[in-house]
Amino acid sequence: MYKQALSLHKQGTHVLSTDEKTGIQAKQRAHPTLPMKPGRVEYQEFEYKRHGTCCLIANFQVATGHVMRPTLGKTCTEEDFKNHIEQTLSIDPEGDWIFIVDQLNTHQSESLVGLVADVCEIKQDLGVKGKSGILKSMKTRAEFLQDRTHRIRFVYTPKHASWLNQIECWFSILVRRLLKRASFTSTQELM
Repeated sequence: MYKQALSLHKQGTHVLSTDEKTGIQAKQRAHPTLPMKPGRVEYQEFEYKRHGTCCLIANFQVATGHVMRPTLGKTCTEEDFKNHIEQTLSIDPEGDWIFIVDQLNTHQSESLVGLVADVCEIKQDLGVKGKSGILKSMKTRAEFLQDRTHRIRFVYTPKHASWLNQIECWFSILVRRLLKRASFTSTQELM
């Protein structure tokens, strides 16, 4: 997928690396950071007051390197992920989309199958979650979501290899360069 991303982009297909960064803490440092001085590095106080957490769901457009339509919230539920994908699709409602994701259960959910079926105007019976049809199990839902004939589809990274998802590199940079040394007085300020 990564090798094909640029040529697919030129054809109008969006290839997005998508994932969530959960549990981002709004930490307020207990004492001010001491500046660098000759012979001494900057010292950041290790004690902090925790003001809660938030969740970031983001898309990394593989061909351009841009982060598109990030979603910030207090939770990362099946509904939150489906809403994030729906918001992303609104950029180009008629376009072709490929989302590279890990195998988290929310990435193979009943509501995500419903969204893809609705947007792609797939009229077949989806079945009943846990009992029959496409909705029967995570495996059957994943097979449906990976179907190459759909204009919206998902590509799953191998189990225990979510680090292959490029958005993880961006999350790492975000944490190291912005969040690690920051101090926030509330989750609203963090968001």
